[in-house]
Amino acid sequence: MMAEKRGLGRGLSALLGEVEETPVTGGAAAAAGLRDIPIELIHRNEKQPRWVFAETEIAELAASIREKGVLQPILVRAAPEMDGHFEIVAGERRWRASQLAGLHELPALVRDLDDAQVLEIAVIENVQRAALNPIEEASAYQQLVEIHGRSHGEVADAVGKSRAHVANAVRLLNLPPEVRDYVLNGQISAGHARAILSATDPVALAEQVIARGLSVRETEALARKSAGGPSAAPKSAKAPLAKDTDTQALEVDLSEVLGLKVEVLDRGGVGELRIRYATLEQLDEVCRRLTKA
Repeated sequence: MMAEKRGLGRGLSALLGEVEETPVTGGAAAAAGLRDIPIELIHRNEKQPRWVFAETEIAELAASIREKGVLQPILVRAAPEMDGHFEIVAGERRWRASQLAGLHELPALVRDLDDAQVLEIAVIENVQRAALNPIEEASAYQQLVEIHGRSHGEVADAVGKSRAHVANAVRLLNLPPEVRDYVLNGQISAGHARAILSATDPVALAEQVIARGLSVRETEALARKSAGGPSAAPKSAKAPLAKDTDTQALEVDLSEVLGLKVEVLDRGGVGELRIRYATLEQLDEVCRRLTKA
C-alpha cells in the first residue's frame, strides 16, 4: 500500500504546519525545534533546485547579517548518514552569507522530513521568492513529477501557479544543453527560450538572439520563419464576420471582466470564443479563473 502523499497542494505554510504537527521519532526527536547550530555541522542539499547563487547578492546579504544578524532561521533536517550533522532544506543563501559574514552558529528550525518533502519545500520557497532561474524551476518541477510521482496539477497547486505555467516551464528542458546554459547564465530570457523551442536550429537562433539583442517578438518571428511557418498574416485571410450589437456588447463585457481582449465568432449559434493574451502571467490568470469554477 502506497503512503499517502502529504503537503502538496496547500502551499509552504500549510506544509510546514503539517510537519510541526507530525511527531518526530528516533534520533531526530531530541534535535527537533529551534536552536543555534555550529555552522560547520550544516551542509547544503546537493539536490536542492537552485544551482546559481549571485556573488553580489550573497555579499549584500552578508553585510546585512553583520549589521543585524540572521533575522529568519533556516530550515534543516538531520543529515542522512551523518550523525550529529544537518542538511539544509530552505535557506542556503542565508547559510552562505553567514559563512561570509564570519558567523560561527546559525539559528535553525529542525524538522523530520523525507526526501519528497525536502524537495517540495525547497521548490515552493524558491518559486514564491522568485529566486529560481527558469531552467532551475523547470528541473525542480520535473523532479517532483518523475521522482516523486506528482502531476502537473499537484505541482501547480503547491507553488501557486497554473497548470499551464508548470507545463510551459517543463517544456524548456527540451531545449539543447547549449541553449539551457544561455538561460541559466541570463543571456536569454524564458520568453526567448519558449520562442526558440519551435526553431529548426535552436542553438543557431539563440546565438543570433544574443549577438543581435533581439526582442522576444523578433525571436518568435525568426522561429516561425525557420520552421516554414507564416511570419505575417496569411495571404488568404477570411474577411471578418459581421457582428450584431449584442455580440459586440458581450465582447466588451467579457473583455472588462478578464482585462484582456475577447473576441466572439458566432455562426448561427456555433462558433468560437477567443481570448488574447500577451504574457504567460495573463494566461496564468485566465487559467486560475477558469479552474476555480
